[in-house]
Amino acid sequence: MMAFGQIPKKDWYSILGANPSASMADLKQKYQKLILMYHPDRQSADVPAGTVEECIQKFIEIDQAWKILGNEETKKEYDLQRHEDDLRNMGPVGAQVYLEEMSWNKDDQSYSLSCRCGGKYSVSKDEAEEVTLISCDTCSLIIELLHCS
Repeated sequence: MMAFGQIPKKDWYSILGANPSASMADLKQKYQKLILMYHPDRQSADVPAGTVEECIQKFIEIDQAWKILGNEETKKEYDLQRHEDDLRNMGPVGAQVYLEEMSWNKDDQSYSLSCRCGGKYSVSKDEAEEVTLISCDTCSLIIELLHCS
């Protein structure tokens, strides 16, 4: 599992000029276009050294973005982290709930819990191991998911 806490908070989608809902093919196309544009070998020899250095830094950043977004597993992890960061910025956590307190739905392999607004908090079995914050599907309330040790 990649340690995103050690990586500076960057919006890898904006670096590629892509929307988070973009398909893998769209991401790849944007990456290829940018990587060619900023490749050090494609820079003119008569541009100032500072400009060349900026292009090299941009090239490295574009490559880093693709290393994360071009791999399904790291992209999923990054997307979950982005979602969790968004939830943290929405407001305070309303409650702490142990995964074991949530209802198990074997049909869709997910856990759920009713919210006081009538909506529900839900998380898939796979995501339950990776996420710590879950938002209600109808209101802005957030719960923190805890695991028994």
